Amino acid sequence: MKRIPYGRQHVTAEDIAAVEAVLRSDWLTQGPVVEAFESAVMSHCGARFAVAANSATSALHLACRALGLGPGDALWTSPITFIASANAALYCGAGVDFVDIDASTCNMSIDALSAKLKATARKGSLPKVVMPVHFGGQSCDMRAIGTLAKEYGFAVIEDASHAIGGRYRGNPVGNCEYSSIAVFSFHPVKIVTTGEGGMVVTNDAGIAERTRVLASHGVTRDPARMSEPNPDGWYYEQVELGYNYRLTDIQAALGASQMTRIQEVIAQRLARADRYDVLLRDLPAVALSRSKDAKSAWHLYVVQVEERRRVYDAMRAARINVNVHYIPVHLQPFYRRLGFGPGQFPNAEAYYDRALTLPLFPGLTFEQQDYVVATLREALP
Repeated sequence: MKRIPYGRQHVTAEDIAAVEAVLRSDWLTQGPVVEAFESAVMSHCGARFAVAANSATSALHLACRALGLGPGDALWTSPITFIASANAALYCGAGVDFVDIDASTCNMSIDALSAKLKATARKGSLPKVVMPVHFGGQSCDMRAIGTLAKEYGFAVIEDASHAIGGRYRGNPVGNCEYSSIAVFSFHPVKIVTTGEGGMVVTNDAGIAERTRVLASHGVTRDPARMSEPNPDGWYYEQVELGYNYRLTDIQAALGASQMTRIQEVIAQRLARADRYDVLLRDLPAVALSRSKDAKSAWHLYVVQVEERRRVYDAMRAARINVNVHYIPVHLQPFYRRLGFGPGQFPNAEAYYDRALTLPLFPGLTFEQQDYVVATLREALP
């Protein structure tokens, strides 16, 4: 049997035609297709503004900069995430801390966040930004986080890298009802791909404008932001230190094409997740809980198993590329040098010791899924 990846892009003939059309056009970068992709994401999410970037890491950095995060400030996020969530704060010169996860969903624990805020408030060192991570595609409890944000005065950036197409309390993830900003990823294994890419969505015009300027070297041609008039159209000004975080029209064409069938992709992922639930019912492999308030985008299907190392090796030997998401950020060597270490976030560490990500993507056949489960059954202690 051909090796089964844990995730894989799904590219159609229509996607290829959309990219080819850009290659035959007058624009390869920063043209009308980027705007069309941004509009498609805005429309899907119900957000007022969207700014495309060349990666979700770049988008997280832009989001932090747009909120003015800097030296002397702190950002809190989940320890169970890709390192980019925490690194974005360090790029701004800010500090980072973590909030332990809910053991059943792997999302940021509301109880842990509330307790940490109360303790920190007494010391007078509250975070400027809290960045909940919608792990695996399932939204955190954003209403509860939004309530705490109002009480303690911090801004919220949703790291929704896994979650485009998901829903929370009936509304699309990314509508920013309880946050200042949400960020999506378009890496090949995600719900929608541009190859590499990310996006900032927000309902705040000022945040959107600053994000767009920062993503393009800090340069503007907007007369309202320049110190001199621009009668001939050639004049521009750098108004702050920015970056080249722009997405190309080539990438945006792929993303815009994929957005036209996002509901179909979510349905395909859900069907396979539901099927895993049934197939694993009698096995000692515990899936993460499904929140009653959220409908996951199903980027990942994670189970908890005993003797994970042995099970992982057996699955890989059977040509099934199971994976582990994620090594807790606070246990990474770089973050240990910043003072973090084992024992600080026990739920995250206990989760990591038993976590195993099973293959989940639209092209996964039921035959392959049956083989994954049969192999897992044999490998489990």
